[in-house]
Amino acid sequence: MIARLLPFLLIAGLACYSQYAVLRPAPRAELPEVIDGNTAAMWADGQLHIFHSSGVPARSKGADQFTLAGTESVQFGGSEHKPVWFESVWRDDDGTLFLWYHHEPGGVCPGSNLTAPKIGAAVSRDNGRTVEDLGIVLESGERVDCTAGNGFFAGGHGDFSVIADQDRGYFYFFFTNYSGALEEQGVAVARLAFADRFQPSGAVYKYFHGEWNQPGLGGHMSPIFPASIAWREHDANSFWGPSIHWNTALERYVILMNQTCCRPGWPQVGIFGSFSTDLVNWTAPRLILDKPAIPYGPAFYPQVLGLRPGETDSLASATARLYVHGISLWEIDFSHEAPAIVPEPCTEAANPACPDPQ
Repeated sequence: MIARLLPFLLIAGLACYSQYAVLRPAPRAELPEVIDGNTAAMWADGQLHIFHSSGVPARSKGADQFTLAGTESVQFGGSEHKPVWFESVWRDDDGTLFLWYHHEPGGVCPGSNLTAPKIGAAVSRDNGRTVEDLGIVLESGERVDCTAGNGFFAGGHGDFSVIADQDRGYFYFFFTNYSGALEEQGVAVARLAFADRFQPSGAVYKYFHGEWNQPGLGGHMSPIFPASIAWREHDANSFWGPSIHWNTALERYVILMNQTCCRPGWPQVGIFGSFSTDLVNWTAPRLILDKPAIPYGPAFYPQVLGLRPGETDSLASATARLYVHGISLWEIDFSHEAPAIVPEPCTEAANPACPDPQ
């Protein structure tokens, strides 16, 4: 199975420039349990810290991503927004941590396990040992749909990641919208002014029809990667769960996503990637790893972790580790130079489980 990873390649062009991401087999590495979403990472006191969760958040740390240990529960103040998954983190110059979480409220659809996630913000002044809730910042304004057939969500916003732009002007939220009209579903984007990070509730605005003019609490959105079949259907077809980083070798933002397609039970096609210089305009997503090439468990929650000190899930250079659901069997190389092997693009004829996302 590993041998077939060699040809997988992400290719895209912007103007006269191109960028490439190529996978190579690497010794197996695993993040500490439990992984159920994007794993937020940051450096403090010479150690890499990660936040991982399955409703109850935990923190692990070590000299690098291969020596993480000392897993302990994160003390998250209050109970209003539990269960919680911390999926992104930013460490200020003074050591203050800003964390963003996915929250799944209970009792949304009586007699059903369906929920409608929301996205919230939090702050910590002790590297994440204790965390203070700053409230919900992204929430759908649509009614929940308790007839939804995807098996998990009756609407809502969730499964996201956050990145600060290179000028520290804004934090950008890339999130999955499971609610409302089909034309608003898929992977959408919102932003928070850097200056508003201590008081974010009501200060996040969604991108809609070319403007940042819709409130994060309610409001409309224009997805940057729109769904093809709505999430309320049993055979939903959509990208979801974006993970974003700034790549110093490419001087581009790189986003990785899952895609579910076309059958009941939220089946996964594989891992897709796209590039951007401005966080709004993205290259067409290309398959970099299909589900049959992932020889273990769930084929979702992709992310990179940079290999150098200071690199994280939101900052990487020419070579990083690619993790899928907390396990890495690959290194991923980023370059402007075309590699020696350029495979045929993914087609439905080559892999019936992987229709063209476009």
